[in-house]
Amino acid sequence: MKPILSKAQLDYMKAKTKFEDKAKVMEKKIEDARRVHDEITQEIMEGLVLETGFHDAFNELTMAENALISWSHSTIKHEKTYRDNKAEIEMMYDKLNDDPQMRARIVQLAMRIR
Repeated sequence: MKPILSKAQLDYMKAKTKFEDKAKVMEKKIEDARRVHDEITQEIMEGLVLETGFHDAFNELTMAENALISWSHSTIKHEKTYRDNKAEIEMMYDKLNDDPQMRARIVQLAMRIR
């Protein structure tokens, strides 16, 4: 039986898959550009980012992560674990914009909420 996921979780999974697909295309385009150009300049890189849709996929992933984090923060407040560890959990959420590892950890935890 498949787990039931929230809209925020489904949107995040979709955005992550799209981002990973665009990243693969971007890597291929960079390799192709290396064969043609002696050096990959910032201008060439910016063109590839726009051409592949990598930038849009990154922005969509960021928005999906933010929605997932917001959803998880409001959802977890109804759990006994949250009430027992409120200070520690709130500290984690407070650090998520300053600490990329904490952000990744919260996203991982949010994907495990059922």
